[in-house]
Amino acid sequence: MTEKTLGEFELIEKLFAPLADGFPGALNLKDDAALVPVSPGCRLVVTTDALVAGVHFRPDDPPDLVARKALRVNLSDLAAMGAKPLGLLVAACFPKDASESWLTAFAKGLAQDKAEFNVPIIGGDTVSTPGPFTLAVTALGEVEEGRAFKRSGARAGDAILVSGTIGDGALGLDALEGKLDFLFEDERKWLAERYLLPRPRLDLGQALAAKRLVHAGMDISDGLLADLGHIARASGLAAIVETVKIPLSSPTRAALKADSNRMAQILGGGDDYELLLTAEPRDVPALQEIAQSCRLSLTVIGRMEEGEGVRAVDAAGVSLAAGPSGWRHF
Repeated sequence: MTEKTLGEFELIEKLFAPLADGFPGALNLKDDAALVPVSPGCRLVVTTDALVAGVHFRPDDPPDLVARKALRVNLSDLAAMGAKPLGLLVAACFPKDASESWLTAFAKGLAQDKAEFNVPIIGGDTVSTPGPFTLAVTALGEVEEGRAFKRSGARAGDAILVSGTIGDGALGLDALEGKLDFLFEDERKWLAERYLLPRPRLDLGQALAAKRLVHAGMDISDGLLADLGHIARASGLAAIVETVKIPLSSPTRAALKADSNRMAQILGGGDDYELLLTAEPRDVPALQEIAQSCRLSLTVIGRMEEGEGVRAVDAAGVSLAAGPSGWRHF
């Protein structure tokens, strides 16, 4: 990257103000705050995630993909509460040597996902930094009163469900780093895309919230067992995961077949951004029908019980040795 020529306000006017199209309350990004309307009978949902080069993405990842992932992991938090997106605020700390072409590619990534998910960029901040590129996104959404999924809502006897497949994000990073050369090229490419471009399950989250059948929910970012542990602790319960029931993609299944020790990575690797839910077992068929209407699977992988902690068991019900506890910053 070479030194950029645009000043802060020229940068905002040229690259980022167009991303506020369709949201009058953004005031064309010319004020210090946005005006966000909320529908009657709804709650505003606010979430923020920060991404740092070398921690959450590789420093040489394409800037458009970094921008898109940053938006998507925040939209995934909205999906995990059953919320509809309203707008996004982007605070970017750009390296001093970021070129205009690099910044343009970054803005194009934002524009691509703004269009795909129909959510405007309504504000934020841009600064320079002598350190690594750092990006913080705040997502605003709305959900009808009483319909948001919370971590604390699980009940003893609940089934534990996950959307999609698990383990692809962690293995996707391995694919990018050349650690899965035994897989076919198209399998490695598919896994890499799952890591670089997670899919926020917005349609599924909103559809499930409308039925009021989900007791507790969140998305899987730090790892299946770690995130399930958050639900268990918040609900004052224990969680049992049956590893043979965890849904796996064909590439992940092939990697596991080649090395059974990868099950620990699947359980604790993170970066899947699938929904993790609990509900009454009798309601599972109805929930799965909703998922099918969103062209997704919803799989029962275990149950909530009285007690505390999270256990992963094999087909015979034997507890597996303690694996990774999920991503930890500190």
